[in-house]
Amino acid sequence: MIRRRTLLAAAPLAMLAAPLRAQDAWPSRAVTVLVPFVAGGPSDIVARIIATRMAMTVGQPVVAENRPGANGEVAARAVARSAPDGHTLLVGSIGVFAINAALRPNLGYDPVRDFAPITLAVTTPNVLVVNPQRVPANTLPELVAWLKANAGKTSYSTSGVGSSDHLTMELFKQETGTDPTHVPYGGGAAAATDLIAGNVQLSFQNLGTVAGHIQGGRLKAIAVTSRSRHPILPNVPTAIEGGLADFEVTSWQAAMAPAGVPAPILARLNAEATAALKHPESVQRLEQIGFTVVAGSADDYGRFQRAEIERWKRVVQAANIRPE
Repeated sequence: MIRRRTLLAAAPLAMLAAPLRAQDAWPSRAVTVLVPFVAGGPSDIVARIIATRMAMTVGQPVVAENRPGANGEVAARAVARSAPDGHTLLVGSIGVFAINAALRPNLGYDPVRDFAPITLAVTTPNVLVVNPQRVPANTLPELVAWLKANAGKTSYSTSGVGSSDHLTMELFKQETGTDPTHVPYGGGAAAATDLIAGNVQLSFQNLGTVAGHIQGGRLKAIAVTSRSRHPILPNVPTAIEGGLADFEVTSWQAAMAPAGVPAPILARLNAEATAALKHPESVQRLEQIGFTVVAGSADDYGRFQRAEIERWKRVVQAANIRPE
């Protein structure tokens, strides 16, 4: 009788210990980091840095896999529906984790409810650039005055409806009372190419997309959207310096796991991902293309993400933007 009672009393402890052992063993197989866009873009670069560095320390392969489609929705749905065991992760952009929620009411995933934050990885400002042959302005006040004097005759390029560069321009229009016509393209490179050709007059683009064009004189930079000047373009003033109070906009990339991943695994994922991003070689590579490494706590990223969703919801509603 004593033996039976002893076994019964021990059973709950054994049941509690089993999942702890499973968590301690993470990863027990290869880890897949899904990227919601094609190879070579910001999300892909960040994901591959995380995957490569993590594979050196976790004892299992860590593989970045591109799964583009529907503005990031394909990969996001796949990760949201995957087993919450830390073996399937998602590295995506401001569009995947914030703007889609603001823009698409019937989105096939919830970027807050369906995911567990790992870390905000990197940020980069947008740059307000103009075609130097078509726009005489050199400063932000001059550009605003020129846009108002040429109302109905100006246009701007973006990497697509609902992209960070599109919403940055919509915020700019709301704050300056200007209204250039939107011309969306299939990516930042195409938007910059048509701007250089003179088919549109201005654009907000990620720093990494246009820095070389600015330095080569093909585009003229009017302002950056960071709070302080960027070291890649130290002579370009901020939008705040140009008179737009609190006009701070960053494009960003983050890492997520599916909701329900146990806390010990999430803590390990945060430690591994932040260490990968903060490695000196990673920092050097990312800074060369205009990124600032953040790599902070999961809680800080969760708060930041929720604030970004609310911010862009207000911009989308004010501009009455509809998805394509």
